[in-house]
Amino acid sequence: MDKKFQGEEFAQVVKFTPPLYEQRYQFVKDLVEKYKPKKVADLGCADCRLLRMLKFCSCIEVLAGLDISANVMKEKMHMLSPLPFDYLQPSERSLTVTLHHGSVAHKDPCMLGFDLVTCIELIEHLEESELKKFPEVVFGFMAPSIVVISTPNSEFNPLLPGVMLHRHPDHKFEWNQAQFQSWALEAARCYDYSVEFTGVGHPPAGMDKVGFCTQIGVFTRKYPQTGGSLPSEKPTEAVYKTVFKAVYPSLKDEKYLQIAVLNEVVFTAQIIRHCLMPKHEEDEDDPKRKSKFQPSVDTFSDYLGKVVVDKTMEPFVNGNKVYIPLATIFSFPKVNRLCGTFEKLCKLIAGKVTLSSDGSAVMLNTEHENEEN
Repeated sequence: MDKKFQGEEFAQVVKFTPPLYEQRYQFVKDLVEKYKPKKVADLGCADCRLLRMLKFCSCIEVLAGLDISANVMKEKMHMLSPLPFDYLQPSERSLTVTLHHGSVAHKDPCMLGFDLVTCIELIEHLEESELKKFPEVVFGFMAPSIVVISTPNSEFNPLLPGVMLHRHPDHKFEWNQAQFQSWALEAARCYDYSVEFTGVGHPPAGMDKVGFCTQIGVFTRKYPQTGGSLPSEKPTEAVYKTVFKAVYPSLKDEKYLQIAVLNEVVFTAQIIRHCLMPKHEEDEDDPKRKSKFQPSVDTFSDYLGKVVVDKTMEPFVNGNKVYIPLATIFSFPKVNRLCGTFEKLCKLIAGKVTLSSDGSAVMLNTEHENEEN
């Protein structure tokens, strides 16, 4: 069949679901979930959509983006800021997100130490002089454990409606499969990486030789990096400009850990108090009040019977006060997980919670209005 006719025939039917850019991002996310990198950099991050997806990956503690266009990053960088929920429920991991303005043809020490570097639809935007420097910067200087590079496959272009030469007016070139693989294999050989080729965007049935719409190379460093193999030419001054930085609240920060522990201690103590107090007639008559704590009360009641192994752990009422031993509160899984040790619990709540005279129990009033507060 005439290749031109064949291309025109398929041009109207080649559609990708989900969209091709989402498939590229999902490919990176799947790779992150497989290898669990802690530090990830996205070169050519543009509108930050990939970074926004990756910030939810629990293994990542450092995210960095780099792009030559500061304006494009600034338009969307708010998506990388912590949300109110992040402060209400701080994560157990730390997370720092930073955006840099600069060129991938330049070396900057802020890009050292990353486990994974992604270059999604980037290299085809580089001028020839930049492309020549790119391997030395990424593989030689940055030298991450894994590099992912995606770029258009020009052999697929005849199947895409409206594509005459390149898919985007800013593309300086678009390689076929042989050209990309030749370049990638040479870069891998020079810098002691292995490379595997794959892609996203399958061709129509019967046209497998065309290859993926987006071709991808996954580079893996062959040998662990040692101090002796670090680049000798290290810039002493930063050449990138930082345009955004966000440090997410984390339970590794004692300030946020203390808030989380205090909230959990008070909540646990209030539920235990509710278990101990006799039901009031107004509770029975008011469905809203009756059901307010009921699921928690039932769970806590069952658990209390298991953890109270001796009198020193047994909550009790004395007059208008309820005493809940700290040892009992510490035995609850979430409090235990947050604090780690009983001594840490005592340190974090010192001066923040009303305790008994000997400091061994949380002390609460029995009045209902206190519960409402």
